[in-house]
Amino acid sequence: MKVIISAAGTGGHINPGIAIANKIKEHEPDSEIVFFGTERGLENDLVPRAGYQLKTIEAYGIQPKPSFTNLKNIIKTMNSRKVVKKFIDEFKPDVVIGTGGYICGPVFAAANVKKVPTFLHESNAYPGRAVKMFAKKARKVFVGFEAAKEKLVGVPNVVLTGTPTKIKKVEISSERKDELLKEYKLDPSKPVVLVFGGSQGAQRINEAVVDIVKKNMNKDYQLIWATGPKQYDIIKANLEDNNMDIENIEGSKIMPYIYNMEELINMCDLTVCRSGAMTITEIAIVEKPAIFIPLPSVGANRQEDNARVLEKLGAAKVILNSDLNSNILNNYIEEMISDRERLAEMGKKAKVIAMENVEEKIYSEIKECLNK
Repeated sequence: MKVIISAAGTGGHINPGIAIANKIKEHEPDSEIVFFGTERGLENDLVPRAGYQLKTIEAYGIQPKPSFTNLKNIIKTMNSRKVVKKFIDEFKPDVVIGTGGYICGPVFAAANVKKVPTFLHESNAYPGRAVKMFAKKARKVFVGFEAAKEKLVGVPNVVLTGTPTKIKKVEISSERKDELLKEYKLDPSKPVVLVFGGSQGAQRINEAVVDIVKKNMNKDYQLIWATGPKQYDIIKANLEDNNMDIENIEGSKIMPYIYNMEELINMCDLTVCRSGAMTITEIAIVEKPAIFIPLPSVGANRQEDNARVLEKLGAAKVILNSDLNSNILNNYIEEMISDRERLAEMGKKAKVIAMENVEEKIYSEIKECLNK
């Protein structure tokens, strides 16, 4: 099978695309899979690292406020259709798959003109603009939440599959855990709290956590903390101002990005993170308790709605972004880790929303459509 996957910007778009690609390769090892992205996003790191070819074009999201820059970006995005059309003529794909976001604009517009079968995946409960725009012409629209179906009015081929993710529940052996803790210079006797703010990091979370580290508030627990690539140097400088070396802080392992997330999220005792659809899916799959700090700038409070689902199940606590500070976060962490048995029970409750065999369902639906 020859496949084009459009996925750009953040891990929330890119990782589902990679997960689908991996499943196709599992079934059809000779498949040729090419990703389309931009030169700006995490796809430039994640896609080649996953072993796939990446083609870049100019594509931008439409900003709500009119401006000359916005107009220029729209024109650049529209012009990128020519690049995609030319590649389609040369590559002759059997299918184009998109995971939402602005990159789908030029890729799907070109695919529709060239009459290449298209498929979409929407991980959020509220479908984005690109998915709504191209949903009716897609052979199938796969969704991560039942609520998304209701928002795609007039779209006949919507299928609830869940959200593809590279993260699976795995047992980390005691030997491997000891090896990781030794590598990170952490104490095996203390709980491990995994902190991340999504693929780009989260400034408000970082501000709270750096304060915890500077004040040595995490005496009863340890941190594995991904700051996000763009904020790592800022955190490093902040700590240096406090005469602290980011590479050598007792009880804390700080890094720009986590590449072995599956290992670490399965190994940790508690997670502190945003609550995007991808993160919610991963938390549910690995059955981990969480403290969610929803991103407030996402329309319709999507992240808070996601977080409240697990909070109602008793699997998570929620701190609003506007309420977050180091004292509040530290108090939540200390309260939750004080009872390790209850912490484990919270994690098990998250499993209720986990969906199994997501990538297999998507692959099977695509193959069924192509074989008709």
